[in-house]
Amino acid sequence: QVQLVESGGGLAQPGGSLRLSCAASGFTFSSHAMSWARQAPGKGLEWVSEIYSDGSDTYYADSVKGRFTISRDNAKNTLYLQMNSLKPEDAALYYCARDRSWSLGWVYDYWGRGTQVPVSS
Repeated sequence: QVQLVESGGGLAQPGGSLRLSCAASGFTFSSHAMSWARQAPGKGLEWVSEIYSDGSDTYYADSVKGRFTISRDNAKNTLYLQMNSLKPEDAALYYCARDRSWSLGWVYDYWGRGTQVPVSS
């Protein structure tokens, strides 16, 4: 069965960095675009970033552009999100999700359970 397991969350300070990982299993990872999304306390789900199945293209929400970098290692079936220059408003539960398409299809059929990223001094 398809599984997505996020890790790497934890308390970060404003201006600090954190790298999230998402270990995928149960499907052909290299055939799907993958995405990160987040949900802050009391707010709706916010799409953060997406990467094509072969890593050839990436997309970012304006709120994280220039600070976050999405990447993937298809040999390791793992998705990453490098988060730099963290702000208090980046605090959220971060999810990885599988896109049904190899590119930016905007239809996500599997989600992980999330990893918490509090940002506080």
